Amino acid sequence: MEYTHLGRSGLSVSRLCLGTMNFGWKTDEADAHAIMDRALTEGVNFFDTANVYGFDAGKGRTEEVLGTWFAQGGERRDKTVLATKVYGGMSDWPNDTFLSARNLVRSCEASLRRMQTDWIDLYQFHHVDPSTPWEEIWQACETLVAQGKVLYVGSSNHAAWQIAAANEAAARRHFPGLVSEQSHYNLLTRHVELEVLPAAQHYGVGIIPWSPLAQGLLAGVLGDQAGDRRHLERNRERIERHRPALQAYEDACRAWGYAPADVGLAWLLHRPAVTAPIVGPRTMEQFEGSLRALDVRLDEAQLARLDEVFPGYREAPMEYAW
Repeated sequence: MEYTHLGRSGLSVSRLCLGTMNFGWKTDEADAHAIMDRALTEGVNFFDTANVYGFDAGKGRTEEVLGTWFAQGGERRDKTVLATKVYGGMSDWPNDTFLSARNLVRSCEASLRRMQTDWIDLYQFHHVDPSTPWEEIWQACETLVAQGKVLYVGSSNHAAWQIAAANEAAARRHFPGLVSEQSHYNLLTRHVELEVLPAAQHYGVGIIPWSPLAQGLLAGVLGDQAGDRRHLERNRERIERHRPALQAYEDACRAWGYAPADVGLAWLLHRPAVTAPIVGPRTMEQFEGSLRALDVRLDEAQLARLDEVFPGYREAPMEYAW
């Protein structure tokens, strides 16, 4: 397994991040535990979750599954870099949502109880909260860090100017600020190349791409005739809209001798500022398949071909200015 620092921090994380969003409702507890055990065996030490995950089984259920796994001991917690998120509503009451100091502190304590741990390695803002000033957000985070409940802080779904505003406000308080940003980033969705990636590189913020395979569209959806028909039907409009590019992509992957899913993940690992894409398996087979991407090395010609098929962006303002 390859490791890298999370942004400018000294924290070492694996180049793949295990996303647990399916655990506890699409993946039962026993299978989820087996996947997490296998992840540690393979050297994947970076696990991502969120307080709202659990969906049909109830919000918080996914964190509870991690908690019962940690409770088995065997250095599971010590070996894991644990990331969770806060923002989404955990109830209908007005203060159980967003990034107020109250919700940050109380949600952190609730996540700690569900996950049966004393600390969270990376506490992430699941979405931007324009109604709460950064001074209030950082005051709460400073308290959590001082108490040893949180070690590092990250963001998700933040624009470049919001990352800048966050870290400038933190600097005024002599607080480290954001060390990571979870962004929607894949070969089909490259908008973050305009400003988010340049801002992340400037501030030493590591990018953690979510939906790295565009909800399966980059996993060989055209050639998978035996795939999940419900998934294909649900994505039919998107598939048809991108069919020419997807066909060219799958043809190129086939010519190179790689599975499309492996190329999609490997491409992200070649991108500047990217720390680790999040892979969110439902099954052990899906998790094992994601590991193959670590062995894929794309040369300049292959990277150029992918840019032809899925054009990206230059940094702003060069993309649109003289």
